Order: sequence, then C-alpha cells, then structure tokens
Amino acid sequence: MKAIHYSRNGGPEVMEFGELPDPQVGPDTVLIAVEWVSIEGGDLLNRQITPPAQVPFVPGYQAAGTVAATGSEVTRFRPGDKVVGFHWNGSHAELFAVQEHHAFAVPEGLDLRLAATVPIPFGTAHDALFEYGGLKPGETVLVQGAAGGVGLAAVQLAAQAGASVIGTASSPERLARIAPFGMHHGIDYRREDIASRCKDLTGGKGIDLVLDLAGGKGKDALMDAVRPHGRYAVVGASSGDLPSFGFFELIRKALHVYGISLGRDMHTPRARAMIEDLLARVAAGSLEMPIDAEFPLAEARRAHEHVATAHPFGRVLLRAR
Repeated sequence: MKAIHYSRNGGPEVMEFGELPDPQVGPDTVLIAVEWVSIEGGDLLNRQITPPAQVPFVPGYQAAGTVAATGSEVTRFRPGDKVVGFHWNGSHAELFAVQEHHAFAVPEGLDLRLAATVPIPFGTAHDALFEYGGLKPGETVLVQGAAGGVGLAAVQLAAQAGASVIGTASSPERLARIAPFGMHHGIDYRREDIASRCKDLTGGKGIDLVLDLAGGKGKDALMDAVRPHGRYAVVGASSGDLPSFGFFELIRKALHVYGISLGRDMHTPRARAMIEDLLARVAAGSLEMPIDAEFPLAEARRAHEHVATAHPFGRVLLRAR
C-alpha cells in the first residue's frame, strides 16, 4: 500500500510518502480501503512530540472508506460496508486497520467525505459539553477556538441543547462565518479582552463552562472569565503551547477542571452509541462540518502545514483514492 510515514519527530518535513506492507488482519480487525482521511489536531502533536512506537510510523487517527477485509471474530461488518474508523495511528494510508469496536457504520446517504470528519471532532465536543461538562439549557458556554473542527462541532451541539454560546476567533470575518452554526456572541481575541467581554455578556456572573481548544497564553483570560464553581474543559492545544494550572488558582474559584481524551472511551458502549447518534444527525443534516481544504495523500506534508499555519475553518482532508 501507499502510505505516509516517518521515523523521527519534527515538522511536516519528516513525513515521507511511499510503499509499505499492507496491515495484518487479526481476528478482530476491520481493514478499511481508505477514501478520505480527516487530519486531527493530535496527528500534528504526535508528529511533533510523541516518539514513534515503531518505525516506519504511519500517523493518523481517523479515516473513512469501504471495508476490504475482516477478521474471523468480526460480526458487525463485512467487505463492501461503508465505515469510518479510529485508531491511535495508521489512517494516513491506502489501508487502515482498526479493531471492530473502533469502526462505525456510515448511515445510508452520508457521503464518506463528510463521515470522515465525525467521530473525533463531534464526539470530543459532545463529551466536553455533556458527559463531563454537564451543560444544561440556559447555561453559558465559551468555546475558545470556535472556528476549528471541534469548535464548530461544540458550537452546534451547545446551541441545539439550549445553551448560550460565546465563541472566540481571530477576526470579525471568521466570527461572521461561525455565527450561522449557532454562536450567539463572538469575541475577536486579537482585539478584545475575553474576560471583560464575557463578564459583560453574562451580567458580571461569568461563564458556566469553558471549552479550551487552543491552550497557550489564552488560558489566563479564560480562567478570569469562568465563574466561581464553574467548569473548565481542557480539550486541545492547537496553539502549540502547553499551559499549566496553578494549585491556588483552582482553589480560589473552587474550579472543576477536566481533561478530554475521547480515544480512551471510543470502544465503550456509551461512546459508541453517542458516535452512532452523531453520525445519524450529520446524515440528517442537523449537524454539519465545513471542509476547508483537500489534498492528495501524497501531499500530506503540505496538508499538515496548512493545518498548522493557515487557521483552517473546519476540517482538512486527505484524499487516498
């Protein structure tokens, strides 16, 4: 198979495109003939900082395509089925091997191109908002980094659940593009003070739930914006920085801080049911994910560079076939 691979950490330049052996099909394996790869934030972070478990290492969490083969113990899928799959690595290739519990059936009528974007972005946003965030109708949620894939998913899910949604982005133009997805108030973080605007918008109360998708220096402003006894979801670090929380700054606000790692739970019945429901909602048109750009698999370097530097609106895809 053709695949993207690397042998050391670094920038996009460490990735190579070439021929590798096909993945082995174990008893519980679903082998996917990949059509579309959704580039996730973790794909870039792993390339930069996580030593490859084996070399050559094929990156990538998520891809959609057609089942090419199944292991002897697989019962839910057969060759020809349309699926989207998750694994901790391996999606940047023509063939993607995932365990059966990490494969999700694509509903009839849902384009594989769009299905490729669903489990991680929408599932991560759903867990951050509801499973761990306990978001209730009428509460106010702040989505830091609302123009990315997880951010746009969170805006839609929170608004449809009856929350008041505040989003941040880098320009008035980007905020205007987010508004139709359900955002009630936008903050241009390059020109406005996030904490002051949030206090104004909540009558001085502060934010009930913060979703931090960006990390970095913006953390202090978000800590100032959240109310006492509020909740702070640590979801991502798209800025490339890794902020830390001080012991006493948590105590002073009696703050609930929690981290989100959907991949740890995706095999569970709870998470599987949630992702299947999200796929159905995307298929029905009640949720959507804009595609910012598409690149051939062979141009993964350029695609990763685009994700890292171009501030894409929504998701960036690799086309494998």
